[in-house]
Amino acid sequence: MIMRIPGVFVIVLIFCSGCHPVGPNYQPPSPDLPASWHNSLPSDKTGAGEKKVERTDWWMLFDDPLLTGLIQKACNDNLSVKEAVFKLQEARAQRGIGQANLHPTLDASYGSTVSRSYGETGGGNENKLFRAGLDAGWEIDLFGGNRKTVEKLTANLDASEENLNDARISIAAEVALNYIDVRVGQERLAVAMENLAIQEETWELNQARYQAGLSDELSVYQASYNLEGTRARIPALNVSLEASLNRMAVLTGNYPGSLHEKLATTSPIPILPESIAIGIPSDTVRARPDIRVAERNLAARTAAVGEATADRYPKLTLSGSLGLSSLTFGNLFDLDNRNYSYGPHISIPIFNAGAIRKNIAVQTAVQEQALVQYETAVLNAIEEVENAVKAYEKENERFLILTKATSAARQAAKLSQKKYESGLIDFSVVLDSQRSLLTFQDQMVESRGDVAANLVRLYKAMGGGSVFMENMNQSDAHQ
Repeated sequence: MIMRIPGVFVIVLIFCSGCHPVGPNYQPPSPDLPASWHNSLPSDKTGAGEKKVERTDWWMLFDDPLLTGLIQKACNDNLSVKEAVFKLQEARAQRGIGQANLHPTLDASYGSTVSRSYGETGGGNENKLFRAGLDAGWEIDLFGGNRKTVEKLTANLDASEENLNDARISIAAEVALNYIDVRVGQERLAVAMENLAIQEETWELNQARYQAGLSDELSVYQASYNLEGTRARIPALNVSLEASLNRMAVLTGNYPGSLHEKLATTSPIPILPESIAIGIPSDTVRARPDIRVAERNLAARTAAVGEATADRYPKLTLSGSLGLSSLTFGNLFDLDNRNYSYGPHISIPIFNAGAIRKNIAVQTAVQEQALVQYETAVLNAIEEVENAVKAYEKENERFLILTKATSAARQAAKLSQKKYESGLIDFSVVLDSQRSLLTFQDQMVESRGDVAANLVRLYKAMGGGSVFMENMNQSDAHQ
């Protein structure tokens, strides 16, 4: 038997296929950005470079294979990254649920019932009924509510991808910063040990001079407290180094202590590139994943307004069933026992005490919040880059000054030691020169580390490495 769908249903379906979703259409924001940076580097005065930072795997510029390997490991094995991967998978599944709601549903069913009726005499007949059938349903997305839901879930999925990208960029920067801390800690420890050896020789010299009657006991005590003061610095340096090593292990998804052997060999603080291209503000806005997250959140909140608006309009559902029923199982599949039903179901909101209207107002307010959050993300990004540029530039200047000061202090320490041994100056001059040498050497090492760390922060502020991370994320997107 051929079932004919009434013409009115055909008209409804044609009408539905041409309906446009209600609610606002999303337009990506276009922030009014400055054409160039307020702060710039001497190597990039035009604000543009041959190689845009977002396409630079900046950690490669340090030319340190061990650092590169640690960053790549952390980008795969860090627990925060793994959590972001699972959140991405969750968002993808959520979108799949939303897309499924755009399609018809079909369910199969089978059942049997037994009934008995009792009369006044206490007797009765037992009746059995067997049923089997198919039930179909389809909510026609008349005013685009379900399509807006899919649009919202798609934007949420995009935001999850950018969150994963952001997590990897942040972890890469944190690994680099801790690696720099490790190398700075090792070098500061080496400086302290070097000065300790010099001061031990000075103390032994003063002991010998005192015993020979060439100097007084005061110089021995002065050499002693200078020596012990330097020795007292070493435990604190070891504690700081241990913390950096343990943090590095955790960042790469390992237990504390697992990287001690790998990082035991002292290496120089990562070498800096000769020039840096910081691009222009619009490059940063395009590159930073946190800004793209904010933009995708705005898109999702805009779609949610349309989703809420669709609740004001009628909902049309087409349903139908085809079944078989029989008093005996053997006759269940006899075509004479078939039955069917079909028809539309229309639901029209009439009174809900303003709940739908208020929900639209709620979603609109949330959309406005998302816009403000996007604008805040852009402003914060520009601020971070400006601050990072200035910090890198000025710390580099400070490092050059400390390098000169350290060189002068080293010469002063050598000359004062010679003059003291010749009896031309008091021992207090030697003490001052040795303390100054240790101070300047230590500050120079810290400053060199700060220059490297500020460069890492600058690259992170500009969204550096985002293209590398996006390529890395593609494998996660298909898991």
